[in-house]
Amino acid sequence: MTEGFHRPTKLPPSMLEAIQGGLDPEAVSRITHETAVALLTRVRADPDPAVVDRLVTYTDEHGIDAIAELWSHASPRSLPGALWRIYLLRLLIRQDPVGTSFSFQRGTELITTVDPVIAGAAEPTGPEEIIVLADQILRGLYTGDFAIALERAASFCRINAVGCTSLANDRDAVDPADAARLTTKAARFSTIAEELAGCARLWRTDSLD
Repeated sequence: MTEGFHRPTKLPPSMLEAIQGGLDPEAVSRITHETAVALLTRVRADPDPAVVDRLVTYTDEHGIDAIAELWSHASPRSLPGALWRIYLLRLLIRQDPVGTSFSFQRGTELITTVDPVIAGAAEPTGPEEIIVLADQILRGLYTGDFAIALERAASFCRINAVGCTSLANDRDAVDPADAARLTTKAARFSTIAEELAGCARLWRTDSLD
């Protein structure tokens, strides 16, 4: 789920040297973390609505490559790792809002935790509602409680993991390959949920860097 995105985009010039191997891994790691901290600190200090809108919709115009090059290799439990996963989830939702809302709705019907309340999606959750949820979560990173935004995303992933598992069970007898795909997707959602929940805990103790 965190690989396979190759939509062309122009990378920021300041990053080219690091990405193309001009800097050593330690320097690349430092730049990765510094860019995440600088971006988040600057925007949260002065959350201009137009700037926030551009950040939320950045991948709609430019694709995911620049963000992937910047942050996808960061530790899952780090600030750039958290930002990468939220942007990736938004992209996945927008690529398949029908399928994502279907698995989310199925998960909501079956899950026994408070995750649907934490995720905060409108009910019933169709394609439009799931797109709105993705934007709300990403926007919350820049304008709201950062930890709550991460927890909403983690709950979204847990719900989808349950939904994908249920759908996989439905498909197993008639289409084993699709069932396997859904099972893999459920496992990836579960992993991202754990990672984002861990980031939220670190943020609350000022330990997410």
